[in-house]
Amino acid sequence: MSTATSTWTVTGMTCGHCVASVTEELQEVDGVQDVAVTLETGEVVVTSAEPLTREAVEAAVTEAGYQLA
Repeated sequence: MSTATSTWTVTGMTCGHCVASVTEELQEVDGVQDVAVTLETGEVVVTSAEPLTREAVEAAVTEAGYQLA
């Protein structure tokens, strides 16, 4: 099974709850297998079955209440 890893930057996160919200929304995107968020840098690493589109990631991040840089 192949996987794709993509790295994004999310702005506006300030606490653990922010991380949890972004993680939860991204995990609902089809094909997402793992989400790792670094609060201090805003870096989000997403592992998925297929490469994700910016639109899919941006929609999930926006749903969580944050912005994709």
